[in-house]
Amino acid sequence: MAEPTGRDAVAAVWRIESARIVGALARYTGDFTLAEDLAQEALAEALVTWPREGVPRNPAGWLLTVGRRRAIDAFRRRSALDERYAALAHGLSEGGVASGADPARDAEDVLWDPDQIDDDVLALMFISCHPVLSREARVALTLRVVGGLTSDEIAKAFLIPTATVQARITRAKKTLGAARVPFAVPSAAERTERLGSVLSVIYLIFTEGSSASSGNDLIRLDLAREAQRLARVLTRLVPDEPEAYGLLALLELTAARFPARTGPDGEPVLLEHQDRRRWDRAAIRRGRAALARAEQPGRGLGAYGLQAAIAECHAAATSVEATNWERIVLLYEALGRLAPSPVVDLNRAVAVCMAQGPAAALPIVDELVAAQALPNSHLLPSVRGELLTRLGRTDQARTELQTALRLCGNKRERAVLERKLADLD
Repeated sequence: MAEPTGRDAVAAVWRIESARIVGALARYTGDFTLAEDLAQEALAEALVTWPREGVPRNPAGWLLTVGRRRAIDAFRRRSALDERYAALAHGLSEGGVASGADPARDAEDVLWDPDQIDDDVLALMFISCHPVLSREARVALTLRVVGGLTSDEIAKAFLIPTATVQARITRAKKTLGAARVPFAVPSAAERTERLGSVLSVIYLIFTEGSSASSGNDLIRLDLAREAQRLARVLTRLVPDEPEAYGLLALLELTAARFPARTGPDGEPVLLEHQDRRRWDRAAIRRGRAALARAEQPGRGLGAYGLQAAIAECHAAATSVEATNWERIVLLYEALGRLAPSPVVDLNRAVAVCMAQGPAAALPIVDELVAAQALPNSHLLPSVRGELLTRLGRTDQARTELQTALRLCGNKRERAVLERKLADLD
């Protein structure tokens, strides 16, 4: 097997170790924004140096060393008498890396404390998903500093300009600085309170990956897989949090259906037509194992755990007809009480249709229409059009499907709606 090129090695190491490097630099400097900038500078230096001089024996240590040296330089520029620089310099003189040293050699002495690394990455997750940031900023910053994605990769994943991503990340870092958010793992009470934000961001990333809101592809595997990776990291960092396992279970069980969700040309394959033999059984086993961890005695399932239980019902069934739709309805009812939303009600309506027929489901959807829920989404008219089609109300169904087609931004999903309209004609 050919040895990886310098640039390939940089990309691989950065994707795996970037969160640990940024976290270690943030702990080292006490400044999250500076740490992220230092890590990017180290990355840029590696892109120049490694292809020319070869990949160092300890690539992650090399990057961390360069980042630390840049930190020393930054503190020196601020003030020769800066107390923090003096403290850092003193620590370095007793076994650290002196300014001007060779990072390729000194990187071999960089030791990683696994417990400290876990704390660093956990702190990064909670900072990137801090409530003072907007949802868009949380997603961008998490993918950048925890996922190790470049601005170009994030922009491509969400089909937005790179400049927009860069602006979101810049604003997010300025906001965190202005709010004086410390680089630290929150206290137990605060961690429990803010865990929901972290879970929400990972879920949002996966949702966009599993059902792309726009573009030519139904599924963006890179984005969905990154969310799965982040969920696995989170369960290792907070092993006593059932909802972290609930989210992981949901992502694994949902991703298990990916191989059967699209046809040879990338066209969507609806659930009732999917070849379930193509479902990823290993992912199903992982999802069930995570769901078992989420089902801790005496606490009950949270919102993500309930969604995972619904996904497990599909995974356990040999066909749509064999699916336990009555149980799915009950699970959606429980989810609606725990985390009410129009999307949950819409999904419950679909389950009611499968369990009791379209006539029982239509009033649920009509209530959402009357409440003007999901006004800019194609999902509500799409489901209503399907129910009306099954009830034989063709003209009304056509109107709903035309509305759904107008609102849908994904090329593949538009093709499904166009076929349904053609079937009506």
